[in-house]
Amino acid sequence: MSLATGSAFFDIVVGTFTMRPYVFAFFAAYLLACVSHVGWRRAITFTVAGYLIAFASEWLSINTGFPYGWYYYIDTTSSRELWVAGVPFFDSLSYVFLAYCSYATALFIISPLKSWRWNLVTLETRAIRRSLAALVLGAFLQTFLDIVVDPVALQGRRWFLGQIYGYRENGIHFGVPLSNYWGWLLTSFCLVAAFQQIDARRLDDPPCGVCNLPFRSLLGPVLYLSVLIFNIAMTFLIGERFMALCGILTYTLPLLIVVILALRRVNRYTKEELGAHVRDYPWSPAATTPKIR
Repeated sequence: MSLATGSAFFDIVVGTFTMRPYVFAFFAAYLLACVSHVGWRRAITFTVAGYLIAFASEWLSINTGFPYGWYYYIDTTSSRELWVAGVPFFDSLSYVFLAYCSYATALFIISPLKSWRWNLVTLETRAIRRSLAALVLGAFLQTFLDIVVDPVALQGRRWFLGQIYGYRENGIHFGVPLSNYWGWLLTSFCLVAAFQQIDARRLDDPPCGVCNLPFRSLLGPVLYLSVLIFNIAMTFLIGERFMALCGILTYTLPLLIVVILALRRVNRYTKEELGAHVRDYPWSPAATTPKIR
């Protein structure tokens, strides 16, 4: 590799981070949440597997129209950030943290909750983590995020994302075709299912990296809300108030339902639910605190 080529590659690597700091801030938050939840090995395995699934879905769609419908990437930044076979690196990477935070939010919704003064724990079990409910809810939560993300991303020329892609035909949802959301749902199912399979092996000792951070169970849901708020804020920033309002209304009722039901579920778990959680995850902080009834 010549010095000029090496310098150009270094510039692209640096540009990949400096052009998309918000993506890598979300990715860092994902690593904190995922590693403390399932450990380094599983987090890294899912990061690689999730990226490959997402990249394959995007590469297929720009070349075959499946699963998102026909769309295309506009190569305006490949000299400044990393692209892989016609797909921006950061775009496929985003699927990884979106899938995890959607799955973690699903676990928060369907698991019993235990709280005390400085902590809150989802009393998830291996059965809950591998459940069809977690799979379906996680996939739909990720798809609903895209209902807010894609319309504003399509207006990337009007904010710092830049105009990086477009659709062959103007779609009915702020320019986004419905096929895109069906594709997201299918891909989200694959991503969440992959995470469930990676997480399936039973362990007797805590995986390396797992730690009992205060309110760790809220890290995934908070990341989910952060991505949502960021994109709604960008929608307001470019002056698309109706688009932003549609995004807010899409989430208002589901968010209220989740909050109200969560408040009603806190410390309403049974002895059997706590026992099942502790048997599966004996390193959980819920195993060492007094029962709060």
